[in-house]
Amino acid sequence: MKDLLKRALPQADERALDRFEIYHRLLSEWNERMNLTAITDPVAVAEKHFADSLAALPYLKPGMKVVDVGTGAGFPGVPLLIMEPGLELTLADSLQKRLTFLDALLKELGLKAALVHGRAEDLGQNKLYREQFDAALSRAVANLPVLLELTTPFVRVGGTAIAYKGDADQELESAKTAAFLLHVKLRSVDLDSNLGKRCLIFADKNAPTPRSYPRKAGTPSKKPL
Repeated sequence: MKDLLKRALPQADERALDRFEIYHRLLSEWNERMNLTAITDPVAVAEKHFADSLAALPYLKPGMKVVDVGTGAGFPGVPLLIMEPGLELTLADSLQKRLTFLDALLKELGLKAALVHGRAEDLGQNKLYREQFDAALSRAVANLPVLLELTTPFVRVGGTAIAYKGDADQELESAKTAAFLLHVKLRSVDLDSNLGKRCLIFADKNAPTPRSYPRKAGTPSKKPL
Protein backbone atom coordinates (compact mmCIF):
# COMPACT_ATOMS: atom_id res chain seq x y z
CA MET A 1 0.00 0.00 0.00
CA LYS A 2 2.87 2.39 0.75
CA ASP A 3 4.09 2.24 -2.86
CA LEU A 4 0.58 2.94 -4.13
CA LEU A 5 0.31 5.90 -1.79
CA LYS A 6 3.66 7.31 -2.90
CA ARG A 7 2.48 7.31 -6.50
CA ALA A 8 -0.94 8.74 -5.73
CA LEU A 9 0.28 11.30 -3.16
CA PRO A 10 3.68 12.59 -4.33
CA GLN A 11 3.32 15.64 -2.06
CA ALA A 12 3.08 13.53 1.12
CA ASP A 13 6.10 13.04 3.39
CA GLU A 14 6.86 9.76 5.19
CA ARG A 15 4.85 10.64 8.29
CA ALA A 16 1.82 11.52 6.19
CA LEU A 17 2.22 8.33 4.13
CA ASP A 18 2.29 6.28 7.32
CA ARG A 19 -0.96 7.94 8.43
CA PHE A 20 -2.62 7.30 5.08
CA GLU A 21 -1.57 3.66 5.36
CA ILE A 22 -3.22 3.45 8.80
CA TYR A 23 -6.30 5.18 7.37
CA HIS A 24 -6.60 2.58 4.62
CA ARG A 25 -6.19 -0.30 7.07
CA LEU A 26 -8.84 0.98 9.49
CA LEU A 27 -11.21 1.88 6.65
CA SER A 28 -10.94 -1.69 5.34
CA GLU A 29 -11.40 -3.24 8.77
CA TRP A 30 -14.38 -1.13 9.80
CA ASN A 31 -15.98 -1.38 6.36
CA GLU A 32 -16.49 -5.10 6.98
CA ARG A 33 -18.77 -4.21 9.92
CA MET A 34 -20.49 -1.09 8.61
CA ASN A 35 -21.04 0.49 5.21
CA LEU A 36 -18.46 3.28 5.12
CA THR A 37 -17.48 3.20 1.45
CA ALA A 38 -18.25 1.27 -1.73
CA ILE A 39 -14.69 1.92 -2.88
CA THR A 40 -12.41 -0.74 -1.39
CA ASP A 41 -9.74 -1.45 -4.03
CA PRO A 42 -6.42 -0.06 -2.69
CA VAL A 43 -5.62 1.83 -5.90
CA ALA A 44 -9.10 3.35 -6.00
CA VAL A 45 -8.93 4.33 -2.32
CA ALA A 46 -5.57 6.03 -2.85
CA GLU A 47 -6.73 7.91 -5.93
CA LYS A 48 -10.49 8.46 -5.55
CA HIS A 49 -10.59 9.07 -1.81
CA PHE A 50 -7.18 10.23 -0.60
CA ALA A 51 -5.71 12.10 -3.58
CA ASP A 52 -9.05 13.58 -4.65
CA SER A 53 -9.70 14.86 -1.12
CA LEU A 54 -6.49 16.90 -1.24
CA ALA A 55 -7.71 19.10 -4.10
CA ALA A 56 -8.66 21.88 -1.65
CA LEU A 57 -5.34 21.78 0.23
CA PRO A 58 -3.79 24.80 -1.60
CA TYR A 59 -6.70 26.94 -0.40
CA LEU A 60 -6.46 26.06 3.30
CA LYS A 61 -3.96 27.48 5.79
CA PRO A 62 -2.90 26.47 9.32
CA GLY A 63 -5.25 27.86 11.93
CA MET A 64 -8.25 28.08 9.62
CA LYS A 65 -11.55 26.91 11.11
CA VAL A 66 -12.90 24.33 8.66
CA VAL A 67 -16.03 22.17 8.79
CA ASP A 68 -16.51 19.06 6.66
CA VAL A 69 -20.29 18.79 6.16
CA GLY A 70 -21.54 15.24 5.67
CA THR A 71 -18.04 13.87 6.12
CA GLY A 72 -19.01 10.18 5.96
CA ALA A 73 -15.81 8.16 6.36
CA GLY A 74 -13.82 11.37 6.72
CA PHE A 75 -13.53 12.64 3.16
CA PRO A 76 -12.23 15.20 2.43
CA GLY A 77 -11.55 16.42 5.96
CA VAL A 78 -9.22 13.76 7.37
CA PRO A 79 -6.86 13.56 4.36
CA LEU A 80 -6.58 17.35 4.48
CA LEU A 81 -5.85 17.19 8.22
CA ILE A 82 -3.15 14.58 7.62
CA MET A 83 -1.43 16.95 5.21
CA GLU A 84 -2.09 20.08 7.31
CA PRO A 85 -2.47 19.17 11.00
CA GLY A 86 -2.70 22.88 11.84
CA LEU A 87 -6.29 23.07 10.60
CA GLU A 88 -8.97 23.61 13.23
CA LEU A 89 -11.22 20.92 11.78
CA THR A 90 -14.79 19.92 12.59
CA LEU A 91 -16.22 16.73 11.10
CA ALA A 92 -20.03 16.76 10.94
CA ASP A 93 -22.27 13.84 10.03
CA SER A 94 -25.83 12.71 10.60
CA LEU A 95 -24.88 9.09 11.46
CA GLN A 96 -23.30 8.41 14.84
CA LYS A 97 -21.66 5.18 13.70
CA ARG A 98 -19.54 7.10 11.21
CA LEU A 99 -18.40 9.44 13.95
CA THR A 100 -17.53 6.42 16.10
CA PHE A 101 -15.25 5.24 13.29
CA LEU A 102 -13.74 8.71 12.91
CA ASP A 103 -13.06 8.95 16.64
CA ALA A 104 -11.13 5.67 16.53
CA LEU A 105 -9.34 6.75 13.36
CA LEU A 106 -8.21 10.11 14.74
CA LYS A 107 -6.87 8.48 17.91
CA GLU A 108 -4.92 5.97 15.82
CA LEU A 109 -3.54 8.77 13.62
CA GLY A 110 -2.65 10.99 16.58
CA LEU A 111 -4.68 13.88 15.16
CA LYS A 112 -7.38 16.10 16.64
CA ALA A 113 -10.70 17.23 15.20
CA ALA A 114 -14.09 18.04 16.66
CA LEU A 115 -16.81 15.48 15.91
CA VAL A 116 -20.37 16.77 15.62
CA HIS A 117 -23.47 14.60 15.23
CA GLY A 118 -26.45 16.14 13.45
CA ARG A 119 -28.07 17.02 10.17
CA ALA A 120 -26.62 20.00 8.34
CA GLU A 121 -30.01 21.75 8.36
CA ASP A 122 -30.12 21.65 12.17
CA LEU A 123 -26.44 22.42 12.76
CA GLY A 124 -26.59 25.36 10.37
CA GLN A 125 -29.23 27.00 12.59
CA ASN A 126 -27.28 26.27 15.78
CA LYS A 127 -25.43 29.34 17.08
CA LEU A 128 -22.47 27.12 18.04
CA TYR A 129 -21.80 26.43 14.36
CA ARG A 130 -23.64 29.05 12.33
CA GLU A 131 -21.22 31.46 10.62
CA GLN A 132 -18.33 30.18 12.76
CA PHE A 133 -16.03 28.80 10.06
CA ASP A 134 -13.60 30.13 7.49
CA ALA A 135 -14.45 27.31 5.10
CA ALA A 136 -17.09 24.60 4.75
CA LEU A 137 -16.22 21.53 2.67
CA SER A 138 -18.53 19.06 0.97
CA ARG A 139 -17.78 16.09 -1.26
CA ALA A 140 -20.30 13.75 -2.93
CA VAL A 141 -23.17 15.05 -0.81
CA ALA A 142 -25.81 16.64 -3.08
CA ASN A 143 -26.43 18.82 -6.13
CA LEU A 144 -25.07 22.34 -5.89
CA PRO A 145 -28.29 24.28 -5.11
CA VAL A 146 -28.88 21.91 -2.18
CA LEU A 147 -25.23 22.00 -1.10
CA LEU A 148 -25.19 25.78 -0.94
CA GLU A 149 -28.12 25.82 1.47
CA LEU A 150 -26.52 23.10 3.61
CA THR A 151 -22.99 24.54 3.77
CA THR A 152 -22.96 28.34 3.43
CA PRO A 153 -24.76 28.96 6.76
CA PHE A 154 -21.67 27.55 8.52
CA VAL A 155 -19.36 30.09 6.89
CA ARG A 156 -18.53 33.53 8.25
CA VAL A 157 -18.87 36.57 5.99
CA GLY A 158 -15.67 36.66 3.95
CA GLY A 159 -15.28 32.88 4.11
CA THR A 160 -16.14 30.30 1.49
CA ALA A 161 -17.91 26.99 0.99
CA ILE A 162 -15.97 24.58 -1.22
CA ALA A 163 -17.75 21.81 -3.11
CA TYR A 164 -15.95 18.95 -4.86
CA LYS A 165 -17.59 18.29 -8.21
CA GLY A 166 -17.17 16.58 -11.56
CA ASP A 167 -18.53 18.28 -14.67
CA ALA A 168 -20.47 21.03 -12.93
CA ASP A 169 -21.46 23.47 -15.71
CA GLN A 170 -25.13 22.53 -15.49
CA GLU A 171 -25.12 22.63 -11.69
CA LEU A 172 -23.55 26.10 -11.71
CA GLU A 173 -26.33 27.33 -13.95
CA SER A 174 -29.03 25.77 -11.75
CA ALA A 175 -27.48 27.25 -8.59
CA LYS A 176 -27.76 30.92 -9.57
CA THR A 177 -30.98 31.48 -7.62
CA ALA A 178 -29.58 29.74 -4.52
CA ALA A 179 -26.40 31.82 -4.71
CA PHE A 180 -28.43 35.04 -4.88
CA LEU A 181 -30.68 34.11 -1.96
CA LEU A 182 -27.78 32.91 0.21
CA HIS A 183 -25.53 35.91 -0.54
CA VAL A 184 -22.63 34.06 -2.12
CA LYS A 185 -20.67 34.49 -5.35
CA LEU A 186 -19.80 31.32 -7.24
CA ARG A 187 -16.53 30.54 -9.00
CA SER A 188 -15.12 27.30 -10.36
CA VAL A 189 -11.56 25.97 -10.57
CA ASP A 190 -10.83 23.02 -12.86
CA LEU A 191 -8.58 20.30 -11.44
CA ASP A 192 -5.82 18.35 -13.13
CA SER A 193 -7.16 14.85 -12.49
CA ASN A 194 -6.98 11.38 -14.01
CA LEU A 195 -10.48 10.70 -12.66
CA GLY A 196 -12.22 12.53 -15.50
CA LYS A 197 -13.39 16.12 -15.32
CA ARG A 198 -13.10 17.41 -11.76
CA CYS A 199 -13.46 20.88 -10.29
CA LEU A 200 -13.82 22.79 -7.06
CA ILE A 201 -16.71 25.21 -6.79
CA PHE A 202 -16.17 28.10 -4.38
CA ALA A 203 -19.12 29.96 -2.87
CA ASP A 204 -17.62 33.16 -1.48
CA LYS A 205 -19.86 34.67 1.19
CA ASN A 206 -20.42 38.41 1.01
CA ALA A 207 -23.25 38.92 3.55
CA PRO A 208 -24.85 37.01 6.44
CA THR A 209 -27.11 34.09 5.56
CA PRO A 210 -30.80 35.04 5.96
CA ARG A 211 -32.24 33.52 9.14
CA SER A 212 -34.72 31.40 7.18
CA TYR A 213 -31.87 29.29 5.78
CA PRO A 214 -31.18 26.46 6.03
CA ARG A 215 -34.80 25.33 6.04
CA LYS A 216 -35.97 22.42 8.21
CA ALA A 217 -34.40 18.99 7.74
CA GLY A 218 -35.26 17.37 4.42
CA THR A 219 -36.68 20.49 2.76
CA PRO A 220 -33.53 21.60 0.86
CA SER A 221 -33.28 18.29 -1.00
CA LYS A 222 -37.04 18.07 -1.66
CA LYS A 223 -37.43 21.70 -2.74
CA PRO A 224 -34.04 23.05 -3.89
CA LEU A 225 -33.72 26.83 -4.05
